[in-house]
Amino acid sequence: MSEKLWYLKNCHLFEQLADGDLRDIEARSKARTFARGTPIYLPLDDTNAVFLLASGRVKICHLTPDGKQSILAFIEPGELFGELAMLETGGVRNEYAESVEKSTIVLIPGEIMQKTMESNAGLTLGVTKMIGMRRRRIEQRLKNLLFLSNRERLTHLLLELAEQYGVRESAGLRLRIQLSHQDLANVIGSTRETVTVVLGEMQQEGLLSIGRRRIVILDLGRLAGSVQRSAPSIPVRPLGR
Repeated sequence: MSEKLWYLKNCHLFEQLADGDLRDIEARSKARTFARGTPIYLPLDDTNAVFLLASGRVKICHLTPDGKQSILAFIEPGELFGELAMLETGGVRNEYAESVEKSTIVLIPGEIMQKTMESNAGLTLGVTKMIGMRRRRIEQRLKNLLFLSNRERLTHLLLELAEQYGVRESAGLRLRIQLSHQDLANVIGSTRETVTVVLGEMQQEGLLSIGRRRIVILDLGRLAGSVQRSAPSIPVRPLGR
């Protein structure tokens, strides 16, 4: 089995595809490795390809009118991104994608994805759900930005990250994703200084343990309760890093 085909088979959206469809996609795709901090696509680039993250991590960002970075989403291995190419041809991108760490990415031409979706209802449904889920997250963050305090926005983000990346350890729930205070600020529309102060308050209150790009949630129930939410359900995950 080729490396590209292995990557495709490990994408949950492609699980129901026949071997012939997978090989058609493989034949038209290209795999590339990007160093940490490298742009994968930029605003105004053509929407001519969909991207599958094979390894590493990617962030999807938008530049605000005053030139600040706003992080819209983090992409994990096995996920597709740049999905606009599956919905239209001849368009341009509004956001940009950048590798958070060294990442291997499979570039899939948009036209082959569209062709495959036309003949596979399961793939089309999966793509629709993925787009809907990402849109809901962005809409919720926008509502939080309009109506919640910096502390409340940061708390909601930590709960979201706990659900996506939390790994249970003896001390508490460690977030596998390594984010700087500036990264957190870019997600919630705040400043690095404010995020640092709020994290320090949470640590003093026994809610968190903070290290260099390392966050452990010590009391998930109390953290969720502070914003009138139930503690998220945390699936069992391998410890990893």
